[in-house]
Amino acid sequence: LLILIGSSFNLIYSGEVNIRYEPKWSSLDSRPLPSWYDEAKIGIFIHWGVYTVPSLGSEWFWINWKNKNEKYVKFMEKNYKSDFSYQEFARDFNAELFNATQWALLFRDAGAKYVVLVSKHHDGFCLWPSPQSFGWNSMDVGPKLDLIREVSSAIRQHTDLKFGVYYSLFEWFNRLYLNDKLHLFMRQDYVDNKMIPEQMYLVRTYQPEIIWSDGDWEAPVKYWKSQEFLAWLYNDSPVRDTVVVNDRWGIGTSCHHGGFHNCADRFNPKTLLEHKWENCFTFDKTSWGQRFDITLNDFLTVEETISQIVTTVSCNGNVLINIAPTKYGTILPIFEERLREMGKWLKINGEAIYGSKPWYQQNDTLTANVWYTTKSDPRPNNVTFSVNIYAIILDYPYKTNSININPWNAFIKDPLAAYVNYKGLKEELGTKIKSITLLGLQNTTIEWALNYSSLTINFPDKRHIDHAGLKYAWTFKIATELSDF
Repeated sequence: LLILIGSSFNLIYSGEVNIRYEPKWSSLDSRPLPSWYDEAKIGIFIHWGVYTVPSLGSEWFWINWKNKNEKYVKFMEKNYKSDFSYQEFARDFNAELFNATQWALLFRDAGAKYVVLVSKHHDGFCLWPSPQSFGWNSMDVGPKLDLIREVSSAIRQHTDLKFGVYYSLFEWFNRLYLNDKLHLFMRQDYVDNKMIPEQMYLVRTYQPEIIWSDGDWEAPVKYWKSQEFLAWLYNDSPVRDTVVVNDRWGIGTSCHHGGFHNCADRFNPKTLLEHKWENCFTFDKTSWGQRFDITLNDFLTVEETISQIVTTVSCNGNVLINIAPTKYGTILPIFEERLREMGKWLKINGEAIYGSKPWYQQNDTLTANVWYTTKSDPRPNNVTFSVNIYAIILDYPYKTNSININPWNAFIKDPLAAYVNYKGLKEELGTKIKSITLLGLQNTTIEWALNYSSLTINFPDKRHIDHAGLKYAWTFKIATELSDF
């Protein structure tokens, strides 16, 4: 029974299979998800581009300014000449303090397992020398560097993280795109001459293992030729065996098609989803790009970040956490502090996160803010299983220094029968629990007791917990040997 915990949710791909996928959703959606993605759990998102030069509002600076948003118009009138164009910002996007190795090591220390770099946002500026974007890329103007090459090489040389790219399908002011739009997307000049060549160049040149598509919402799948591209990606590209993609491939595809599902920015339903999904969110609560009009209250706290990780992973999701470097190529200290604190927590509690699966119930019914994950190891006879249940506590019980939980509630079907057979149930559960430990203090004896079907666990002395650096969220590992309930 318990082996189904890990296999009943997604088709997970772990080896080469000689299958040709057709350019239609029924075929593309049948492709198993490469197993590395589900095991990874934690990713870093990087929004970096020309919009970091004005550093106001968000990465949507250009469109907000052109749409006469008062905040942006006043900013430009106050600080720039009247005939200044957005393209001129690129001259000051120099990345003169950029150090890709420092970035890579920081992401590793943060506990991330993959990185997604924005290769091109909606303004069309490319972070690689795109032949289709002459004069509007990071090699021709600004830093005069192939920034995708710099970041991907550093990550692959200094870490074991996977590397991926974000790519915006549309561009706000691209003339080819606007002309296609004027013709109600019955023409595909932009797709054929700009978008598809860039997508294929990115894959062939940098071999990203994540393709994170965006900017799809104005046109249907047929216009973007998304199914044709994905068929090529899955069948003939150099990353066909390992690549994963999201779900933003045209009107109506979000939360329905593709590899893993994003559904929406900051999507966290806090309930189990059968299909693998990802919660992409940013430390800055309102902007994905770097901005200087920000206060401390605009940032997620470390506690809020850990909560997002725990509640997402418990429900079969991954997290993709966004940072926003400056135009100089530096990462602001507050982003670094959040990442390093996250890394410290994952170093202690990562056993409950990486490679975990959803438990029968995602959160506890007796105590709020207790979330579960699990790992199982089937024995050779396939009858009994060594199963670790991880109870992650988001709120420390300062008053009692103990918690009362019921990890088995989801599959104890008849509470009345369980009550009548209380003694037998208690003895059965008691013999199945082999040990309980607090991650980070594994050598400390944990006192626990069964009361009916609930489990009371006492925390060690809070002074010992603080001395060991355990904070933000606390994980009890409940080691059991189970067959079936």
